[in-house]
Amino acid sequence: MAEIMMCEPLELYNLLNQRSCCVSRLAEINYLCLIDAREAPDYQTSHIPTARNAKVDSDTFLLPVAVEVDSMQHVVVYDGRTSCLEEQGRAVDCARAFAQASLYPVKILRGGFERFSALYTFLRTEKILYTISELENLKAYPVEIIAGLLYMGDQNQSMDSIILKNLKISAVVSFSESVESTSIKGNHTILTVPAVDSVAFDLYSSFERICSFIDSNINIGLPVLIVSEHGRSRCSAATIAFLMHHHKYTLQEAWRYMCKCKPTMRPNTGFLQQLSDWELHTVGTKVTDASEPWF
Repeated sequence: MAEIMMCEPLELYNLLNQRSCCVSRLAEINYLCLIDAREAPDYQTSHIPTARNAKVDSDTFLLPVAVEVDSMQHVVVYDGRTSCLEEQGRAVDCARAFAQASLYPVKILRGGFERFSALYTFLRTEKILYTISELENLKAYPVEIIAGLLYMGDQNQSMDSIILKNLKISAVVSFSESVESTSIKGNHTILTVPAVDSVAFDLYSSFERICSFIDSNINIGLPVLIVSEHGRSRCSAATIAFLMHHHKYTLQEAWRYMCKCKPTMRPNTGFLQQLSDWELHTVGTKVTDASEPWF
């Protein structure tokens, strides 16, 4: 029997917004099994995108016929408002049924649909069936790094007015090859950081200004989005640097946290070495061996 654990809303939000080669991972057949354990009328009124309504027979939750639960990388169950494993309710009962078949931990969404939909009002739908094409082309939002305050994505997402509005983005850190500047566009303050994705480029010298800019916004509750062209190397290096500055994480702690938010993030080797130097600056000593093979 698989382990049953709680899942924070941020974790599910990030699972829903992963992409592979510019295509939503939700189109992968064995990626995410999302189960709505509420009564059918509640599910039909509104639910989280791609969720399936759990079927019940004689008070026993049934596994969906068309889903190979044992091969799913992620299994997440939610009901209306369950917030801990000790609660007796539909989410826990449903999770137990799925844990019998799953090879991976079965997670229960903390706070259920009520909390998730309050945090992400734009991720509610009545749609039940999706074609593969629809799944591949679902809008992907920037991943969430610090709940409600810090996000990371690509240049296209930073220019999407719907994304900026829904995430209430107030400021953007944007990496490009243009000159460094701070400007205001609409309701957003934009810090443009000139940087190329090259192992020889000095990104370290920009870490202080980037961290100061992000701090000045999130410390007063204003969400910030960090972007680079593909949302993979420069922006992830800057985000890791900020986590090390803000939370006093070691490089290893910040790296592992980032991998949970976006597994495909990958600062180039030059940026990795600069992050190792940044660890000395923020922590006071080099704790992490940046030559470890898992980097």
